[in-house]
Amino acid sequence: MKFSIKIFIAFFAMALFLSSCRTSSDDPVTPPVNELDGLTKIKEVANDTHIIELYSASGTTKQGYNNLKFRIKNKSTNQYEKNATATWNPLMHMTSMTHSCPKSEIKKVTSDGTLYGGYIVFQMAENAAEYWDLKIDYTINGTAYSATTGVSVPQESKQTVSSFLGSDNSRYIVAYIEPKTPKVAVNDWTVGVWKMQDMMTFPVADGLTVKLDPRMPGMGNHSSPNNVDAKQTQAGGLYYGKLSLTMTGYWKLNLQLAKADGTVLKGEPVTDANPVSSLYFEIEF
Repeated sequence: MKFSIKIFIAFFAMALFLSSCRTSSDDPVTPPVNELDGLTKIKEVANDTHIIELYSASGTTKQGYNNLKFRIKNKSTNQYEKNATATWNPLMHMTSMTHSCPKSEIKKVTSDGTLYGGYIVFQMAENAAEYWDLKIDYTINGTAYSATTGVSVPQESKQTVSSFLGSDNSRYIVAYIEPKTPKVAVNDWTVGVWKMQDMMTFPVADGLTVKLDPRMPGMGNHSSPNNVDAKQTQAGGLYYGKLSLTMTGYWKLNLQLAKADGTVLKGEPVTDANPVSSLYFEIEF
């Protein structure tokens, strides 16, 4: 009997040991999430309490549509803030006036993360006398803070944003967003459309259609099949369509911005007599 009890205890102890080893080795290990994966720091701006780090995929800001992220580091604790609420206001300081541009609300990228983000559409480039800056106002635990920094917006070599007076006497801004890396294929195409309410307010323009006719001016101005005009999937959102590119090279994306009733706000159809619309984007790949 004693021998049997000893054997039982030994087997029981061995089973516990093996179970413990198997549990520790088989448990999946969740790697830490790198919030900055795919992002490059543009710059830092500081106030008395915090350092704000501004990021984009390219590490730059540009004329046109910008998807921007930032995080807020507390100088005292060296920790990043997770419970801020923020707004931003980009301003173009011209010699004759000051105005803003289309911008989104700022949202947390993930609920437990430290990144905040949204988009800003700089519709015009800086020059020697005129410049952009960005003010970020934010609140943490009931205390309000603010920081302002200059933003570099150089002239783009290709047209990816257009600001114009529509046939209804309202001013619109249309910006190219996707694809960032076009391919010889039918690409998912994303465009933004905003309507100027006043010099500081540019809400999304709803219920329109962005008609598309891509052409290759250097190749007889030929077009491509299977393009789909861009429309919204929901009010307040961006516009989505399909862009067919049949070969690499320089393309001019001829556009017409139209209301639901067919009224054209800007742009013309491409014909033999009219090889390009007055509203267009340019890409080259």
